[in-house]
Amino acid sequence: MSELITFCGAFAKQPVQYRKAVRVKRMLPGISKVETSLEEVFNKIPITNGMTLSFHHHLRNGDQVVNLVLATAAKLGIRDLNIALSSVFPVHAPLIDHVCNGVVTGLDTNYLSGPVAKAISQGLLPQPIIMRTHGGRARAIECGQLPIDVAFIAAPCADSYGNLNGVMGKNACGSLGYAFPDAEYADYVVAITDCLEEYPLAQISISQTRVDYVVTIDSIGDAKGIVSGTTQVTKDPVGLKIAQMAAQVIQATGLLQDGFSFQTGAGGVSLAVAHYVRKMMQAGNITGSFALGGITGYMVDMLNDGCFQRLLDVQGFDMAAVRSLAANINHREIGADCYANPFNSGCAVNQLDAVILGATEIDTSFNVNVTTGSDGIIMGGSGGHSDAAAGAKVTIIVTNLLRGRLPIIVEKVLTVTTPGESVDVVVTERGIAVNPRRSDLRQRLADAGITVMNIEDLKLMAERIAGKPEQIVLADKVVALVEYRDGTIIDVVKQISSAN
Repeated sequence: MSELITFCGAFAKQPVQYRKAVRVKRMLPGISKVETSLEEVFNKIPITNGMTLSFHHHLRNGDQVVNLVLATAAKLGIRDLNIALSSVFPVHAPLIDHVCNGVVTGLDTNYLSGPVAKAISQGLLPQPIIMRTHGGRARAIECGQLPIDVAFIAAPCADSYGNLNGVMGKNACGSLGYAFPDAEYADYVVAITDCLEEYPLAQISISQTRVDYVVTIDSIGDAKGIVSGTTQVTKDPVGLKIAQMAAQVIQATGLLQDGFSFQTGAGGVSLAVAHYVRKMMQAGNITGSFALGGITGYMVDMLNDGCFQRLLDVQGFDMAAVRSLAANINHREIGADCYANPFNSGCAVNQLDAVILGATEIDTSFNVNVTTGSDGIIMGGSGGHSDAAAGAKVTIIVTNLLRGRLPIIVEKVLTVTTPGESVDVVVTERGIAVNPRRSDLRQRLADAGITVMNIEDLKLMAERIAGKPEQIVLADKVVALVEYRDGTIIDVVKQISSAN
């Protein structure tokens, strides 16, 4: 592990860094890349104890490639592996047994949910895991802070020479953007596919020049698993009220004009914000420049309706997004580096006008937690949260004032995921708060007739309804280091205590 540096500001000056040099290879004519078993690839590379193996998460809770690769490692007696998996889902529960058996001793990820998240929170690993942002992971790979020995890419479609895409095949998942840095910088790249086409592939996301082996298997998983939770506009009256208020905030900023750019999540409230913004754009005959991030069918509809000129897609959230990426030239696939890496000549989040994000907790300094729940258990992670918040002109957090009878606005969040300096507005059903750093924004909202409250007053309102939440008890052991997008450590997660 490299030297740890404490977070000192979202845009603090960093030492000069360089992209790492990648291993140069030569493939002679007549040599086949196609293999029929993972064991053969393990032996040919060879994969040995202590290596770092990387994976992407575009199949989300439908992925089976991680489990297959680790089962192969266990069968061959390989131990002490570091797993760099861009996001961990419930389907990856077998990872727990591999940790207990010594096959895996390290984990590097951007998002963590399900049984693995709970086990990590209980102290499963002897050393802390690293939790990065989507852009921070790309930066760490490119700058050599996360060196990858072998990248395994779940490829919905491949040809015999290693050209890959995610829009063809029985398990098409759409964009492969989070695998781009792995493919570019890993020492070895292994594509695993259940759809092998003749060379050359019609559409290419990852090139043959970076792929060393192609392994064919019966199934890489189930693409239906890319849909997690709702990808539909909420029908909940409270959620709709929050969404309408957030859309009014966007309109009041003055950013909602031709060229408007936007990112929102796949949750019901976030999509409801998009719904109201769409109606405003149509009423005003406004054509936006692009929508960004994980793409849903709702954003595809906005593209097709002429609300946006382009979609920039780093991850598909439903099958409508997958189909659109395959068919529409204005729906563009981008990699994690282009999406959100802060250490390049300009990532896409820097061009955002407005972003809609959620929260598990927000504190009176506008810090946001999307990493741990009220019980201290890891239930997520930054993903692109910190990246988009840093880049957008206006960052809006939408949330209920209470969730499960617990106040969402607190004195101090349990885990800082996104720093308050990059959060501009908090919208709840009971009121709107604006970061004191943004007096200009507060004035714009006031001029538009929107009442703005102090965030402390929202906190007190929540406590009057539900009471002040008790502080949870945590053990001393650090189970996760929460890294900000620039590589500094913004917080830590401590092991949950049996006293909770």
